[in-house]
Amino acid sequence: MRCPYCRHADSRVVDSREADDGQLIRRRRSCPECGKRFTTVEEAVLAVVKRSGVTEPFSRTKVMSGVRKACQGRPVDEDSIALLAQRVEETVRARGAAEIPSHEVGLAILTPLRELDQVAYLRFASVYKSFDSLDEFENEIAALREAPPVRDAGTRHAVAPRSGTGRTPKING
Repeated sequence: MRCPYCRHADSRVVDSREADDGQLIRRRRSCPECGKRFTTVEEAVLAVVKRSGVTEPFSRTKVMSGVRKACQGRPVDEDSIALLAQRVEETVRARGAAEIPSHEVGLAILTPLRELDQVAYLRFASVYKSFDSLDEFENEIAALREAPPVRDAGTRHAVAPRSGTGRTPKING
């Protein structure tokens, strides 16, 4: 690592710490030439290989955008979408590969989206799997009905049972 002060070609690591849940490593370095200290940040870049062969960095924002479109008009809040995108990123990073095909990112989205909202899942799956006919929709719906119920991921809006007006009574005194 080159010293940013004197441009000496080498430096010594004084301290290393993880940041952002282990996604980054901050290193405190010392230059043996000028004696100044500086910090570097290392991050493992996850690349997505698109169908065309083009490679681009993984983007949680792009995952959120696609899921947001599928959830449009559904009772799904922004926090749930962000958590889903985080879960997708953790899933693809856990594979341990530096590059991952875009197809695998799509597969990593399907399961948590099905748990979040089945209608949004169908919307996303219809585009992702390129449904060409009503039969393909019907087959996917049948598969959803036959599958065991998904666990409550805790990401849906909770609706409290209504009793009375929902207002807090005033206490006169």
